[in-house]
Parts: sequence; structure tokens; C-alpha cells
Amino acid sequence: MTKIVYASRSGHVEKIVNQLGVADALKIETGEETLDGDYVIFTYSTGRGKTPKVVEQFLAHNPGVKAVVGSGSMAKHAETFNFAAENIAKAYKVPILAKLDGVGTSQEIEDLAKSLANCNHLGN
Repeated sequence: MTKIVYASRSGHVEKIVNQLGVADALKIETGEETLDGDYVIFTYSTGRGKTPKVVEQFLAHNPGVKAVVGSGSMAKHAETFNFAAENIAKAYKVPILAKLDGVGTSQEIEDLAKSLANCNHLGN
């Protein structure tokens, strides 16, 4: 089963994970956390579209990333919207399952849940 790992600064990413009903998600606090197996990483962007340092650190020593989900603010950061997700997708050659504005719409969350279910089927 593919696990969910996330970093949340403003609470939006955590709310997305909660909306998906994922009980055993791992929250990245320091970047030193470890995880065995495959996972999908959920992240925000920081600065001018950068990947948060704790996420970079986590990815560096946890090789099982299979996909990425980004959350950002289109209104505040249109030019760099979800760049962290794009950076991770390029660096690790994984798909972006969703690029959400804030916590996403109910339809986007429903679509994301289906995409995550497909990830689980591929990993088994």
C-alpha cells in the first residue's frame, strides 16, 4: 500500500490529507523522518516556488517516492504556482497527481482520491 507523506506550513496540505481520510499519513516536521516503501508526497511551495528544505531532506534519504501532490495559492503566487511539485516531479521522474489551489475543491479532492487508489493498485 502506498503511504502518504506530507509537509504543511499553513495547514492547507494537512487539511487536504485529512479530507482524503488518510489516518496513517506521515507529517514531515524535520526532514529526518524515515519511511520504508513507496509513498506519495504532498507539499507546498516556499519562497519563489522553491521546494521546502524539510521536503528536500526527506526525499534525499527516502527513495520510494512514486508521485507528488502540490498545494499553493494561485492568487498570491500565480507565476510560481505549485513549482515545488513540478521540481519534485522533474527531479524524481514521478507524476504530479494534483496541483491544488489552497485546499482544493470537493471535485479535485474526489479526483485525487481516485488517483491515489490507482497508485495503490500499481504498487501491489
